[in-house]
Amino acid sequence: MARKLLLEHAQVPGINTYEVYRKHGGYRSVEKALKSMSPDDVVEEVKKSGLRGRGGAGFPTGMKWSFLAKPEGVPRYLVCNADESEPGTFKDRYLMEKIPHLLVEGMITSSYALGANTSYIYIRGEYSWILFILEKAIAEAYANGWLGKNIQGSGYDLDLYVNIGGGAYICGEETALIESLEGKRGNPRIKPPFPAVKGLWQCPTVVNNVETIAAVVPIVNDGGEEYAKIGIGKSTGTKLISASGNINKPGVYEIEMNISVEEFIYSDEWCGGIKNGKKLKACVPGGSSVPILPHFLICKTANGDTRMMTYESLADGGFATGSMLGSGGFIVYDEDQCIVRNTWNFSRFYAHESCGQCSPCREGTGWMEKVLHRLENGGGKMSDIDLLVDVAKKIEGNTICPLGDAAAWPVSAAIRHFREEFEWHVNEPRAAMERNYGLVAEKTFAPAS
Repeated sequence: MARKLLLEHAQVPGINTYEVYRKHGGYRSVEKALKSMSPDDVVEEVKKSGLRGRGGAGFPTGMKWSFLAKPEGVPRYLVCNADESEPGTFKDRYLMEKIPHLLVEGMITSSYALGANTSYIYIRGEYSWILFILEKAIAEAYANGWLGKNIQGSGYDLDLYVNIGGGAYICGEETALIESLEGKRGNPRIKPPFPAVKGLWQCPTVVNNVETIAAVVPIVNDGGEEYAKIGIGKSTGTKLISASGNINKPGVYEIEMNISVEEFIYSDEWCGGIKNGKKLKACVPGGSSVPILPHFLICKTANGDTRMMTYESLADGGFATGSMLGSGGFIVYDEDQCIVRNTWNFSRFYAHESCGQCSPCREGTGWMEKVLHRLENGGGKMSDIDLLVDVAKKIEGNTICPLGDAAAWPVSAAIRHFREEFEWHVNEPRAAMERNYGLVAEKTFAPAS
């Protein structure tokens, strides 16, 4: 059994309450940090741990913290990005729902390290019921002296608030989140300046994901060096994975980053294999925004090595033959799944969620959705396939924020690895519709002129 640092007590009855959480070692990291460590000491332990951002980008957390500007007399802020909107990703929801005090504890310890006296948890609008869970945990923390003035007699003050968003995917981007938190429309900002210099209300700000902040708790409790012993290379510690799709055991799993992708899919400890004994066709390892991996690249990298559940191994070969660990939204497709249909579904999402600020994203995501809809519904033509590739290239790298890349990568990768399936939709539109919709089309749609 793999060790668990975050979900060890997730199934303990009442772990969402302060009393039970405290009995199982809760708030030890705050005690240790406030009594025996300076803020710089905490930052140093996070650096030693090798912890990388668990929200998608995988940037080293300790390094990000060290970039925080510290001008005299200017407040600093820590903002938790709980706007978990990536299709296929639901591990932060699970953590907040089951063990809310773990996030609250991580916020206190991290805020102390950063010198923040006011911090925020920004939660997505669709998670409205979790708002009450978090607010209850925060109230319990205040009542027991872990928040407010002079925490546990240490002289350190911290106020923690929860803000709920309006349900916009774009607010998962840190500067759009900050704009929304300030009460404005959630449009991404042009960078630089970066939030570490001018973030919330133009003050130095660190934005970290729920899982990232929760991971600070075991790092401070056990030490950064111990945390770094778990995993492989620069992929240290444990990772929460949201597993879904055509598998026998969908759910949230905490893995040590030293297992193979194939093992994760087929082991009874994790996904339990493909549902109904079907063959594996492909998987999306890190949420809808990362390139899809066909079955023959799931088991082996471009160099012939075993594909591991690590940042480096999943990215091996670049986007030509690799993908990304991303937010850990692990979606598995069996042999019967239609890649064109799934790609269209993703494109519909990104076209809907584009904030419209950048022309390549605003126009490009809409066109990709329309062309994929045409291919999926029997009206596609062969030139549509190259048109999709061209539009994706024109979006990628040409937008203010990564949403454009997130929309372009799945389309490019799907065509790169499954071009024959796209061509089949053009050549055999009736057969494609019968397979995907489970009915006989009244007529074969003529290719669009």
